[in-house]
Amino acid sequence: MRARRPRSVQAGLRGWGGVGTMAALCVLALAFVLLLPRTQPHSAPDKDPDKATAGSGGTARATQAKADDCKDDNAQDQSLAPSTAGGPTVSAIRSRGYLSVGVDQNSYNWGYRNPNNSSGELEGFDIDLAHRIAKDILGDADKVQFRAIPTNERIPAIRSGRVDMVVRTMTITCDRLKQVAFSAPYFLTGQQVLAPKTSAITGYDKTLAGKRVCSATGSTAYDHLSADKRDGTLPASTDITTTVPNQLDCLVRLQLGEVDAVVTDGALAASQAAQDPTVELKGGTFTKEYYGVAMKLGADDLVRQVNRTLENYRKDGAWKQSYDKWLSATLGDGSGSATPPAANYR
Repeated sequence: MRARRPRSVQAGLRGWGGVGTMAALCVLALAFVLLLPRTQPHSAPDKDPDKATAGSGGTARATQAKADDCKDDNAQDQSLAPSTAGGPTVSAIRSRGYLSVGVDQNSYNWGYRNPNNSSGELEGFDIDLAHRIAKDILGDADKVQFRAIPTNERIPAIRSGRVDMVVRTMTITCDRLKQVAFSAPYFLTGQQVLAPKTSAITGYDKTLAGKRVCSATGSTAYDHLSADKRDGTLPASTDITTTVPNQLDCLVRLQLGEVDAVVTDGALAASQAAQDPTVELKGGTFTKEYYGVAMKLGADDLVRQVNRTLENYRKDGAWKQSYDKWLSATLGDGSGSATPPAANYR
């Protein structure tokens, strides 16, 4: 079974066969990256990508100062306390009339186009959360504009003002907190190895020696691979040079035999294994990571509003309903990912 791609692409390829199809998809996917519903006009991006929300320069500097004090084990605890007080960022979104959200359209059960859904709407765990945020800010869950953002473009899309936020399996890290603001965590996961079932690879260990490993550019997976190869945790002969803009493209490379393994978030890897029965997770997770909603530095009112949404999302059972619908079948109810992570604020 091949990795799922947007429904419009799949329809055009019915009847094709062989692994050559997947190679074609790598090229064709680029042409469809902006084919998303609700294409209202976008706000003009800031001329200065580093410019904070109007009137909040001091706040942005203070936020970055906090990020400088961040440690790897508390990055998820650096967000602001919830509030619905509003402010310039939230007011601008309400005046515009819709929320602009960067998402994935190729991650099965997270943000993807279900070929069995005739509406063509994006679906998944991250998509549910984006709709909930839009409902709380604008009173209508459908007042959201989705933009497909590659893994390596998530931070630039926020800093340039192309989107109000990114809800796209984005891990909260100290380095990223110097560039964007994050909500409190909404999901717990960790890095894991995905490889063919027939492979002798057993996990993130010495069995990766001499193997070609794929990761997404700008991902925490690549950061770990690079650091671990430098310090000798990873075998020196492991080839980590294959990187791709979108994480799903690693699965395509694996299916084509161009790499031997993929390193990515365990939650994403589990969904990919569900798509393709010839691959499986190898070993357990070897990191502990938290997903957060990413926003622009200085947009404190929006961060507080999103954190209020997350508080309510956990309390009223909507988080669990979304998990049961999209992720329970692949991650189970007994894993650490099956309950929303606790929120601690600075």
